[in-house]
Amino acid sequence: MLRPMAAGQIENEYMRDDQRNEFAEALLAWFRGHARVLPWREDASPYRVWISEIMLQQTRVAAVMPYFLRFMEALPDVAALAAVDDDKLMKLWEGLGYYSRARNLKKAAGVIMDQYHGVIPAEYSELCRLPGIGPYTAGAIASIAYGQEETAVDGNVLRVFSRLNAVDGVVTEPPVREKITKSVRECLPKAQSGVYNQSLMELGALICLPNGEPKCGECPVRAFCKAYEQGNMLEYPRKPAKKARTIERMTVLILQDENYLAIRRRPETGLLAGLYEFPSLSGHCSEEEVLASVRSMGFAPIHIRRLPEAKHIFTHKEWHMIGYAVRVDEFAEREAVSAKQNLIFVEPEKTEREFPIPAAFEAYAEYYHIRLGNSRFVKGE
Repeated sequence: MLRPMAAGQIENEYMRDDQRNEFAEALLAWFRGHARVLPWREDASPYRVWISEIMLQQTRVAAVMPYFLRFMEALPDVAALAAVDDDKLMKLWEGLGYYSRARNLKKAAGVIMDQYHGVIPAEYSELCRLPGIGPYTAGAIASIAYGQEETAVDGNVLRVFSRLNAVDGVVTEPPVREKITKSVRECLPKAQSGVYNQSLMELGALICLPNGEPKCGECPVRAFCKAYEQGNMLEYPRKPAKKARTIERMTVLILQDENYLAIRRRPETGLLAGLYEFPSLSGHCSEEEVLASVRSMGFAPIHIRRLPEAKHIFTHKEWHMIGYAVRVDEFAEREAVSAKQNLIFVEPEKTEREFPIPAAFEAYAEYYHIRLGNSRFVKGE
């Protein structure tokens, strides 16, 4: 039986050498029989591992798979990614969220083309120098694609080892994370780092679950788990208290004439930078306030309709939205209005094909039958 730890303590030697070997063998045996068939595993080239790991940050595997396949078809290598038009890149990413991930992919691809002759580096330290690649992603690429003896500690792995070690410290605090990473490394089997890292990720995704009861009865390494021994699995991992999100109220406008829809590009910095959106007003506006605002833009409204309320949750902010569909007589003098109001006038079907609009506006895009992200392909179109 494993020796108990004092509260708040993380043992430097959680398992003896023979226990570490047994742990790794049990984990790898389970993985060989239970690993999901995933496209980036079937061909674990450095580029495919890199793209998949970036997409999988903050995003479920089921949601990522169709995006990954389309991304590989459109941008099959580093050179294509480095050269892609920004709007095309964001359209490929539309609906995945956390759009800075896509921007950093292109930046990193440019560095790889300029400094590494188009070849993704194999060394962990070199990978960490690339935009958007942190310790986890660098470890995943180095170990899975190149067989380097590196760990890849993500949220799944932190959760697994916090339960294995019954870690009382907050897992996001650097000293605690470093000690957990040390424990992960101590169990790393020689010449099998890539499989080992994927096994831990899979265990966290399928068995040692983040929400609800973990499937301890199916866990191949429960004999090594202190939280299971103590019966308090749900107490781990320790997390910091959540900060309250700020609430931002806004009024979304679906402005249209007979042929065109008005959209605008968001600023190049900040939230949802560089993406396209429907014009909006600050606060929850009345019908009279909306009509006055539309007239001030130089348009002649002929019909207005209230749209349903919608809410979108970001990491630290919530958008509470109301909407109006406003039909105007005609978007006359579009070039002059565009320059003054920062609006773009497009055919709705062209919006769906070419202009990346974040999922935050999905409820209002549906009003004009504009499908965003993965919904454009659900019927195989």
